[in-house]
Amino acid sequence: MDAAKGSLLSAVRGPLMLITLGALFAWDYFGGQPFSRTFPVLLIVYGFLRLAERLAGAGRPQYGGQP
Repeated sequence: MDAAKGSLLSAVRGPLMLITLGALFAWDYFGGQPFSRTFPVLLIVYGFLRLAERLAGAGRPQYGGQP
């Protein structure tokens, strides 16, 4: 089950990053903060997704032998 959660997280990482990027550009376009001030949000989202992958077990190396 942990491997399935990890693979799901790695599968949605790209789309979530693109959605975040689009939201930040839209916020800039509609008069919010400029993108140059909000781009660190991308790094934060990426870090949270990587952490979630590790916690779900996707970051563990897979070995063919016994545990």
